[in-house]
Amino acid sequence: MKIARLGPAGEETPVAYFEDASGQLACYDLSSLTGQIDGDFLAADGVQRIRQAWTAGALPLLADSAQLRIASPIQRPGNLICIGMNYAAHARESGAEPPKVPVVFLKPSNTVAGPNDPAPIPPLSQKYDWEVELGVVIAKPLSYSASPEEAADSIAGYLVANDLSEREYQIPGAAGQWTKGKSLPASTPLGPWLVPADEVDANNLRLQSWVNGEPRQDSSTADLIFDVPTLLHHLSQYMLLEPGDVVLTGTPEGVALSGRFPYLQDGDVVELEISGLGRMRQTFFRHNGSQSIGFQRDEFQPDSQHSVENKA
Repeated sequence: MKIARLGPAGEETPVAYFEDASGQLACYDLSSLTGQIDGDFLAADGVQRIRQAWTAGALPLLADSAQLRIASPIQRPGNLICIGMNYAAHARESGAEPPKVPVVFLKPSNTVAGPNDPAPIPPLSQKYDWEVELGVVIAKPLSYSASPEEAADSIAGYLVANDLSEREYQIPGAAGQWTKGKSLPASTPLGPWLVPADEVDANNLRLQSWVNGEPRQDSSTADLIFDVPTLLHHLSQYMLLEPGDVVLTGTPEGVALSGRFPYLQDGDVVELEISGLGRMRQTFFRHNGSQSIGFQRDEFQPDSQHSVENKA
């Protein structure tokens, strides 16, 4: 099962994809169960309710789903909690040693965008960078968990994320300014799907990214310094994780910060994929400082090669 939201901004329809007899993904409308895929729905055993409704034949197919914009699978996370330098090779390409404890920072939830939405480069940006990351969606409140195993029980599912970062804003200066470099509008594309936790082996997922068709990142979550249960257990000692929160687990090596690749420019196309969780594609444009960031219906032209229905 793959959970998604389709449609123009503010008019999204919650859906779920199940494989049909031919192995293709069929899209089912979840409107009879919920108006949104959000923390409240997930906390109310939403994933299991979708399965039960589909098994009972109670979910209608959504017509013309392939023609609709793909939104973030989560309406708007309560919090975006991020982990820095969680792959040893990426820490080193960033000029740092691998951390002994998780490096934690926050992103505003208003940075979330759809996985294929047009992506703005900030007007003054010279060092805008991509980062493919495994995102973890929370289904149950978690605070002061006793163990990683207990913490893992709070997971609703997983998704693909791009933690776009402006390095000139983020890094210079003795103290660094991570919040400035990580808070730009539309800098956290999520999706295309939320895949339930019990259908994912989060310890063995391949992460890849490409810029203009050229390979950039290619790694595995097996290389995480701190795995997902360890991260959630650690975070719960310092903050309350709530249903609908999203934790981004860090990016592997192969970003522009390494010095091996140019930073993003107007017209660049970035694609990111995590095995079993889907693929996203953003076309970048230079923001002129006065354009609206909000997604417009006529900006999206579906591309059949990226159609969700044809990819399991």
